[in-house]
Formats: sequence, C-alpha cells, structure tokens
Amino acid sequence: MNFSNKKDLVFLILAGFFITNAIVAELIGGKLIEFFGTFTQSIGIVLWPVVFIITDLVNEYYGQSAVRKLSYITVGLIGFTFLILFVCMNIPAVDFSPVSDQNFRTVFGQSQYIIIGSICAFIVSQFVDSSVFWMLRNKTGKKMIWLRATGSTVVSQLVDTFIVQFIAFVIPGVWTMEVFLKNASYGYVFKLLVAVAIIPVIYLAHYLIDKYLGEHASEDMIKHTAEKNLHHEVEE
Repeated sequence: MNFSNKKDLVFLILAGFFITNAIVAELIGGKLIEFFGTFTQSIGIVLWPVVFIITDLVNEYYGQSAVRKLSYITVGLIGFTFLILFVCMNIPAVDFSPVSDQNFRTVFGQSQYIIIGSICAFIVSQFVDSSVFWMLRNKTGKKMIWLRATGSTVVSQLVDTFIVQFIAFVIPGVWTMEVFLKNASYGYVFKLLVAVAIIPVIYLAHYLIDKYLGEHASEDMIKHTAEKNLHHEVEE
C-alpha cells in the first residue's frame, strides 16, 4: 500500500476508525444502560453509528469485497483482543495493584455467550449491510446516498440486534423471550432513529473525501468500484 496515494490513505483512516470502534464497543459492551427508562442496552450501542457510516463509505469508494475483507480482519482482531484479555485475567495481580484481579475480571471478563453473539452478529450484519447497499446502489446509481445508507442499515441492524441479544442473553437464560423481544425491538428502533439522524454526517463525510481526493478522481473511483461490483455480481 502506498501511503502517499490519497486513495490508500483514506482507506487506512476509515479502516482504523472502523476497527477501533468495533473493538472498543466490544470492550465496553458489558455495561448495560437504560434508555428513557424504557429499555436496556449495552453501552456499546453508542459507538455503532460510527461503524454504520464507515461501512457505507467503504462500500461506496472501495466496494463490497473491501467491506468483507475489513470485516474478517476486524473479527480476527476482536478474537485476538479477547485472547489477550483471557491471558491477562489468568496472571495474578500484585497486592498493591490499583486494579485488583476481581475488578479486572468484572470489566473485561465478559461471558462467552456475549463474545460469541457479538462476533456472529457483527460478521452476518456486515455481509447483509454490504449486499443490501449494493442492491440499492445498482438500482439508483450514484444518486440517493441517503437511501442506500439508511436502507442497508435498516436491514442489517435488524439482523445484528436480534442475533447478538438472543445469543448473549436468551440462550444462557439471562432474559426471557418476552424481555428479549422488548429490549431487542426498542434497541432496533433506537438504531433506526440514529441511522436517520446521521444522514447529514454521511453527506458531510462524502463531501470531505471528495474534496480531499479531488472531484474527478473521486468520481472515477466510485464509478470504477460500481462497475467492478456489477461485473462481479454478473459472474456469480
């Protein structure tokens, strides 16, 4: 990768934010918070809007294959992160450590079900998001950015929300089906509202990338990506 190339540098920045947000969301996911006194969600939900935006931008400028590769890399790094935490949890702290073994385990020792649920939901929802994005992109062309960005999020987050919460809380018996359906439904509606609210941010991100790359270079890049993706779909 040539970092003097603006295209490569933009991808590096997007990938960095994408991976960082996904890993941090997993690390803080054990803290549950209440929204509007109505439903309970992991605090990690506050970081996923950034992932929504970056997924759409990578889709637009680099294509579906780039999203999938980035998703695989992110899942691998999430797994690596939890492996490191597992090793660290099994190394005893000294008596005067400001963070005790118990406190460390409480914060980072999330249950296996939450880890499995998060990884499964993440990879499936990313593939769904990318597929829906390009289905809409191929029908609407380069116009209606809001439609493909929001439409892909509407479908992918339905999958993500229900998979992760079912595996993490229903299978181990933490929630009943009634509680699960309530929290997952409210959580999904919350994500939809966020998806609509961040539409201006998506347009701003497109503007900044186009300005940095240059109008003609940006248009050629998006056109080439769309043609490549369409050709790939025809071959399949």
